Amino acid sequence: MAKDNFTDLEQLLAEFEASDLTELHVRHGDLEIFLSKDADAAGLGGGPVQVSTAKAPVKAGKAANPSAATASAAPAVEIPEGAVIVRAPYLGTFYRSPKPGAPSYVEIGQDVSDETEMCLVEVMKLFTAVRAGCSGKVAAILVDDGAMVSADQPLFAVMPA
Repeated sequence: MAKDNFTDLEQLLAEFEASDLTELHVRHGDLEIFLSKDADAAGLGGGPVQVSTAKAPVKAGKAANPSAATASAAPAVEIPEGAVIVRAPYLGTFYRSPKPGAPSYVEIGQDVSDETEMCLVEVMKLFTAVRAGCSGKVAAILVDDGAMVSADQPLFAVMPA
């Protein structure tokens, strides 16, 4: 996304947040955005919002290290060979649990399926559940709870079943 377009999107999000609107649906060319202040609102397809995760094998010994200066991550973790990386859908705040004080969605060693919710990423009070996208076992959690993450930043490593 071009810098000017990103700035325009940030401005749209800020104006929506400051407004009395509860939902906003914008379509411009191939870009379609649905914003809601209701955590239970349906997404663009009418169902719950789901985010597909990019699956990229990582070579053994490679440490997760985001390139964006604004993102923050847990200390470098060795990612097992053949692990599937679950990535952030966009820039936002990473939450391991559905609300403060609640148990984390997943822990290291836990079995997950394609549809297992692993975390939330929040931007401008819009929370998106990030799903595993594969079946396997959580091998690593790559980001600290409450940290700012960048788009496409590795969040979890899952060893496929």
